[in-house]
Amino acid sequence: MNDRKIKILEAIINDYIRTAEPIGSRTIAKRYNFGISSATIRNEMSDLEDMGLIIQPHTSSGRVPSDLGYRLYVDSLMHHRPLTEDETISLQRMIMKHLDRDLMREIAKKIAYLTQYATIVSESAEPHAVIKYVQLMPIDDHSILIIVVTEIKSVKNKPLNLDDPPDYDTLAQLARLLNAALHNKTIKDIDKPLISALLAAFGPHAHLLIPILGVIEQALQADNQTYTSGVNNFLAFPEFADPAKVQSLLRTIEEGKILSAHLDEYGKVQITIGRENETPILQECSVVRTAFPIHGKRATIGIIGPTRMDYSQVVSVAHAVLTNLNAVLTALKK
Repeated sequence: MNDRKIKILEAIINDYIRTAEPIGSRTIAKRYNFGISSATIRNEMSDLEDMGLIIQPHTSSGRVPSDLGYRLYVDSLMHHRPLTEDETISLQRMIMKHLDRDLMREIAKKIAYLTQYATIVSESAEPHAVIKYVQLMPIDDHSILIIVVTEIKSVKNKPLNLDDPPDYDTLAQLARLLNAALHNKTIKDIDKPLISALLAAFGPHAHLLIPILGVIEQALQADNQTYTSGVNNFLAFPEFADPAKVQSLLRTIEEGKILSAHLDEYGKVQITIGRENETPILQECSVVRTAFPIHGKRATIGIIGPTRMDYSQVVSVAHAVLTNLNAVLTALKK
């Protein structure tokens, strides 16, 4: 890839993002001062096509970027556009205003507004939530209440139906055994040796252990919430003029499949383009994802648009959300 090919590829990507129309050599020659003729540009475009970076969707039409072309652009050529001062101030005010309530919902709305793409934000229990103590309480003749308190003082409770629940004193004794074994542990720390030791300690009530542990795990994961915003933005894209296609995409968003991809670390922005997405309807889209910790939970953001999305803008917005949120949380700790 020489500099001339890179400039032509960037021109095709930037113009196609903006217009959704195939780009021809004459358009590039007129719009960009590259100092070369249309014939030379056409030859370079032919090479880019042979390299799989652009494609010709129709005979005698211009070229559009391929998924591979977008990938090269995202990984090596893209320049991040910082948010304007007004956008940054607006973002900071939103975070401060909703820090203790509805923050995830407002983040989804703000990102959708800034990017004009569909946005989904999921808030879920941390997979490494630390158990501080467990309490078992009788409810009635057929159920008990299991209360779990985590390290961040989050209280979870869920009922467990039983044919013949133990009495109050027995439940208190079983709770003491659970606390001795589970204190300062996460669900992932509950391995076979620990379960075997608890089964022996529970004695005649050993049959209750697995159901209780199952409810504890459910309690720690019970408050997952998902917020979406900007899904109607897809109606503005010519790629999604087919109502059936839009409906299929909306179902995928509602089912949470957008955020199913694994994110290795907090603060890292992951971009999947076109056929890099496993879900068929998403193979006509690009998805920008990131995750961050907040209030002892894991929050995940997904921004969805056509493959010709404005990657520079979307990544800048994602980074701005992470940066400003982290700054506010850090300031509050001082």
